[in-house]
Amino acid sequence: MTEVDASSAFFAATDTGFEPLHFAQSRWAPNMITGPATCGIVARELENAFGTADFVPARLTVDLFRAGMMSETTVTTTSVRDGRRIKVADASVLQGGVEIARATLVLLRTSEEPPGEVWVPDDRPIPPNAEPSTEPGFWWGSDDHPDGWTQSMRAQHNAGRKRMWGRQIGVVSGEEPSQFVRCAMAAESTSLMSNWGTLGVGFINADMTMALARLPIGPDIGLEADNHISTAGVAVGSATLFDRHGSFGSCVITAVANPQAQVTFG
Repeated sequence: MTEVDASSAFFAATDTGFEPLHFAQSRWAPNMITGPATCGIVARELENAFGTADFVPARLTVDLFRAGMMSETTVTTTSVRDGRRIKVADASVLQGGVEIARATLVLLRTSEEPPGEVWVPDDRPIPPNAEPSTEPGFWWGSDDHPDGWTQSMRAQHNAGRKRMWGRQIGVVSGEEPSQFVRCAMAAESTSLMSNWGTLGVGFINADMTMALARLPIGPDIGLEADNHISTAGVAVGSATLFDRHGSFGSCVITAVANPQAQVTFG
């Protein structure tokens, strides 16, 4: 990882693991770690251990089955398969010796596109007309807002399709996040994009799966909701990852209703 003079990050590296910083605090509760922090640190560790130049990190699945707390966090990784065209690795996120999340990374070797034409949707996500970011920060958008994009989350409290655009903060203080790690942090917000309605967000996601055809170009990444399906307090959400060159990945989450701690953006 490149050393930078980072002003904000989710974690500080220690001799034994990672200590959460205040940026890692979840909106659900001040003693909980936010989902992007967990996905970011596990993506970092998997990529550092198994990433290579001729393989694309094509799928990352993170199961968020226990709430992470604002306490020291460690990540262990294991190789499952080291093949010629496909590599698979697992990771476990631990706090106090207790597993709070687990992940699987699939890496695919790059090659040439096959011949022929394949259907692709005509409707592609479009980023805001903002200048490229130089600092972490976000724009928020929806179909039901008259101006489309704003920098106010409160202004997007509506029933329209949601989207976000911007630059993620660092995962570990003093490091510039890789493009893959940026994607993992952005992808976790699939739950936010697909479950955000007129009164905020009332679902908390139990997992995140991100599938990439390529890595993004530049530090700014967008995420646009594709679908929201919910019945009896169980939801499925999907979204598309995009940059200024087009769409490059898809994400899906499952979530459970958490109305007693409904998150609003006042």
